[in-house]
Amino acid sequence: MSLLRIAVVGHTNTGKTSLLRTLARDAGFGEVSDRAGSTRHVEGLRLFADGEAVIELFDTPGMEDAIALLEHLEGLAGPGERIDGPERVARFLAGAEAAGRYEQEAKVLRQLLASDAGLYVVDARDPVLPKHRDELAILAGCARPLLPVLNFVRAADARPQAWREALARLGLHAVVSFDTVAPARDGERLLFEALATLLHGGRGPLARLLAARAREALARQHAAQRLGAALLVQLAALRVTVAAEPTAIAAATETLQAAVRAREQACVEALLALYRFRADDLSAPALPLVAGRWASDLFNPESLRQLGVRVGGGAAAGAAAGVGVDLLAGGLTLGAAAALGALAGSVLQVAGGYRERLLARVRGQRELTVDDAVLRLLALRLHALVEALEGRGHAALDPIRLADPGARRWREAALPAELRRARSHPEWARGEGPGYEAAVQALADAEAAPG
Repeated sequence: MSLLRIAVVGHTNTGKTSLLRTLARDAGFGEVSDRAGSTRHVEGLRLFADGEAVIELFDTPGMEDAIALLEHLEGLAGPGERIDGPERVARFLAGAEAAGRYEQEAKVLRQLLASDAGLYVVDARDPVLPKHRDELAILAGCARPLLPVLNFVRAADARPQAWREALARLGLHAVVSFDTVAPARDGERLLFEALATLLHGGRGPLARLLAARAREALARQHAAQRLGAALLVQLAALRVTVAAEPTAIAAATETLQAAVRAREQACVEALLALYRFRADDLSAPALPLVAGRWASDLFNPESLRQLGVRVGGGAAAGAAAGVGVDLLAGGLTLGAAAALGALAGSVLQVAGGYRERLLARVRGQRELTVDDAVLRLLALRLHALVEALEGRGHAALDPIRLADPGARRWREAALPAELRRARSHPEWARGEGPGYEAAVQALADAEAAPG
């Protein structure tokens, strides 16, 4: 069995299209809405493992009148004639009713007959009704393995246990919970493993798909960690030299803030694209946005307070704006910097880029850098976004909302050594220079560790 064909079936408006969107990681597949009967035709998509198509999934219309259709099917046998389910379905599909009153149901049955198995999608918020039992009786007539999938199980009014009990009474004991809006981390694996138990010939293809999906998930996580690490290293290295005059410092502060916002926005958009979401999917009510962007809250002390980041001491002139003024690593005060600066242009060799910084100080200039507290806030926001993307299904219609992330080290521990080193490497702000790649990778690796 090289390419598995799986029909996704069920009552109308239970989330069949949502399931395909989430499995395919394609928010644009089909139409998802609260309006009943959104899918009117059979649509298909393929899932790939290392470039090879493994599964073909078919989205089918919802079954709308199962009670009447079951009565119709039961009346297809002649007097004294005994026919099994597949024969009844075949007679129905050859009749006029399949093109008339039961056109939608006929599309479902034709696709299930042409498939290796079916996924019967259930809205776990619905009560178990006679129409559901009749749907399952009709689908059983196609003599194809059927795996019930309980959708929306994370909803407060979901009743998964009632559904499991009802399905067991119908002989369906292999049941999977898979919330298409907020799937569990192992939800996809459990679904495909359960499907493999019903399809002996499908074990190999499904195992290949699961292995490929696991590799893709790990690669996606590593890419997300590297995107965040690169942003933090570049911003830690970013600095603006300006004349020691209040108006010039104020203008340069605004320029630096704008640069930080733009770089963070680019990173956010790259993360959304990495997880195959759209830019307008994001909403962060706890972190106010302007026109869909993160905007100025990054430099608002209230944003720091909300995520538990304290503004440290030191050169506090720009701290409230998220900008450090004359921040020199190694504990140098401005007076000490001036004294050393007198020698910086002649005999003193200052490593790591400090020579230029000391000369600027001697010339009466000031240096603006991104404050440590803002770097911490950036890291926490990126953590929150990645956590939200990891747990979001592509069928979700509500905007992505950010919860308070863990990552205690960004609130409490010392700033990572890679960011402290970046302060003395202005070329790293451009994503270049010796040691840059190693610093980014080391920070990304640290982000992959728990905590």
